[in-house]
Amino acid sequence: MTHGSTLEFRVEPGGRLEGRCRVPGDKSISHRAIMLGALAEGTTEVSGFLEGEDCLATLKAFRAMGVRIDGPEAGRVTIHGVGLQGLKAPGAPLDLGNSGTSMRLMAGLLAGQPFDTVLTGDASLSRRPMGRVTEPLSRMGARIDTGPEGRPPLTIRGGQALEGIDYEMPMASAQVKSSVLLAGLHARGRTCVTEPAPTRDHTERMLTGFGYDVACHHGRVCLQGGGRLRAAAIDVPADISSAAFFLVGASIAPGSELTLAHVGVNPTRTGIIDILQLMGADIRLENPREVGGEPVADLVVRAAPLKGIRIPEALVPLAIDEFPALFVAAACAEGETVLTGAEELRVKESDRIQVMADGLAACGIQARPTPDGIVIQGGRLQGGVVHSHGDHRIAMSFAMAALRAQGSIRIQDCANVNTSFPGFAALAGGAGLNIHVKEEGV
Repeated sequence: MTHGSTLEFRVEPGGRLEGRCRVPGDKSISHRAIMLGALAEGTTEVSGFLEGEDCLATLKAFRAMGVRIDGPEAGRVTIHGVGLQGLKAPGAPLDLGNSGTSMRLMAGLLAGQPFDTVLTGDASLSRRPMGRVTEPLSRMGARIDTGPEGRPPLTIRGGQALEGIDYEMPMASAQVKSSVLLAGLHARGRTCVTEPAPTRDHTERMLTGFGYDVACHHGRVCLQGGGRLRAAAIDVPADISSAAFFLVGASIAPGSELTLAHVGVNPTRTGIIDILQLMGADIRLENPREVGGEPVADLVVRAAPLKGIRIPEALVPLAIDEFPALFVAAACAEGETVLTGAEELRVKESDRIQVMADGLAACGIQARPTPDGIVIQGGRLQGGVVHSHGDHRIAMSFAMAALRAQGSIRIQDCANVNTSFPGFAALAGGAGLNIHVKEEGV
């Protein structure tokens, strides 16, 4: 969607979040289920698939490369895998919409194919840097042409003989790690990635679930090229990144008590819980279990007074997508919250540091951006008008902010919420948020 989108949230102040709800399936796992299921031999059954625009873009891309995929229907998808060598050349560029995950992971996955591929996206994705994946892939022998300044579109030249590499990532990024590992499936020899800090490990877990031998040891992941993927059953847990908005909302709204069911609590993704608990949040994990190789639990959150903290840099990669919501928690906390080591936030769907700082200022909160983070002084949230700049996580974060605001908050340009959280307004409204969705002329 563009900045000309006519969808707006208007959220009235006050209220609390109560009851039990289940947020949509994990976006990261849904993407990877389609990709690995397509490359596997046999039929992969997926339940809990996120039917958001980003994951549907991945699904559509693999259909365009000759993979038969049934569904999605009520979160169920059946993928008839074609094997590592079975993809066919698409008849047109693959449009990945707003999905940076799709583009970065598929760059690696397609680098060793015998055919050329062009990956494109919307205006937002076309501004996002891709050099972090094209550089290591080029070292493996891939030929990938980019647009100006290393940005999309990506033209991936087929027929290249890839060689495994031993890659030390200069900065922690699950997308870069995953892209290199997926290229390694088609490379000769051994591919290893060493990360400077832990990042989400869904790719490694899912490769293992599909029967591929992956060695993980002290931040280093290795695999041998030329193996086979065998079809598997994937049960996608609820997305902790989507649960994050409700964790923050219930923490800041007096009288709230909310249970979020069947949430993925992979330890590489739980930075949001750790940071909120450091701020004083009352969050409890109940009924912990493992589903399809991924840890899952029900999260019970009660309102609690929050205090500002200096966020440990070690937790930053474990909460990188959840910081817009955490900034709202910081705005409602007593004292100052300081974030450093998070420069990656400036190259997400928007510059999340600057856009959140602008939005908080519009609601009366002191927020000072820094090159790699932000300093937020807790205070009294006022009503105001916020522009999300087409960023789904900005829009949903400010919707929850209204729970503690003195007046209504209007959030402009909200159509991209459907990329990760279709039905957000209805689910949040059912839990107690006083949210209205307005389309121009409606």
